[in-house]
This record gives sequence, structure tokens and C-alpha cells, in this order.
Amino acid sequence: MKEEAGVQIEEKHDVLTQIREMVQACIQCGTCTGSCPNEFAMDVTPRRLWRMVLMGREEEIFHSKTFSLCSSCYYCTLRCPRGLPLTEAMGALKQIAAKQGLAKYRQSCLFYQNFMESVRRHGRVREMEFMTLYFSAMKNPTLPFRFAPLGMKLMRKGKVHIQIPSRGKGALNGIFRKAKELEARR
Repeated sequence: MKEEAGVQIEEKHDVLTQIREMVQACIQCGTCTGSCPNEFAMDVTPRRLWRMVLMGREEEIFHSKTFSLCSSCYYCTLRCPRGLPLTEAMGALKQIAAKQGLAKYRQSCLFYQNFMESVRRHGRVREMEFMTLYFSAMKNPTLPFRFAPLGMKLMRKGKVHIQIPSRGKGALNGIFRKAKELEARR
């Protein structure tokens, strides 16, 4: 055990090690919290989240919704007096939650994966195909009915078009393959 600022911290290699190194120099000034446009919706302020990271409180961190609400606007990173990569740290927390398959973040992970699948196939998002893939992956037959009124409104305004699902040309397959290789090296 190691003691920092009167707090005992276990020195074990855990999932938070990389993030802890990123925020090690945090002086708890609160600039990140004051800069965050989404702070009002967070259950734990960014400043408190970084303290939890430093203290190794993994369970509390992944029970909070703070990092999942980060919109990667970079205000916290740009304004941090210590120049810490706070937006990258939030992204790393999102990656850990996705890799661990935490139930609380399953919905957002599936949303992202199906969004990217549509982009991979067509070079852009085909909204109908994307939502069909997403609803299928969620395995909840009533879920599409909750979004039906919004879908109808978007179709009436010409924002969403009914398109026949296709495999697409896969013009971006090479880029996606290379990205997957680079992710695997991490």
C-alpha cells in the first residue's frame, strides 16, 4: 500500500492504471467540472470522478454515468491548468466499459457498433438500416414501437428514407480492417 494525501491506495495493476497515470497530476481545482457543458446531467462531477480514479474506486466509477455522458468537447482538456488529457481519460473509461461488456453500457455500445457497421457498408449512415440493425441487436421486440412516432415524423419531413437493406460496396473495408489491427495492438 502507498499513501498519498492521507489516502491509502493499493498498488496493484488494475484496469484503472492507465487512466490513473493520465490524471496523476490532478490538483482537484474543479476547472474540468466548471468547463463541462454536460455536468448538470452527471451523477458524479468530473473532478470527483478523477479523485475516484486516483483512489482506485473501480466499482463506483463504473456505476456512475459521468464518463458515458462526456461528449468529447475537449473543454476540460483545454482549460486544465495542469494540461491533463482529461478527454482521453474519459474515452479510456468508455473503452474499458465496452471491453468488459458492462450491462449498463450495453445499449450505447450496440448503438455505436451498428452505426459504424452501416458506415462501413455504405460510406455513410443509412438510417433505416442502422436502426434495424440496432433494434435487432437489442433483442427487445417492443423497443421499435417507442421510437415509431419519431420515425414517422422524420419520414414525413424527408429526413429518413425507406431503403432496401443491402450489403453495400464496402468501400471503407480497408480502413476498418486497418483500424481493427491498430486497436488489437493496444
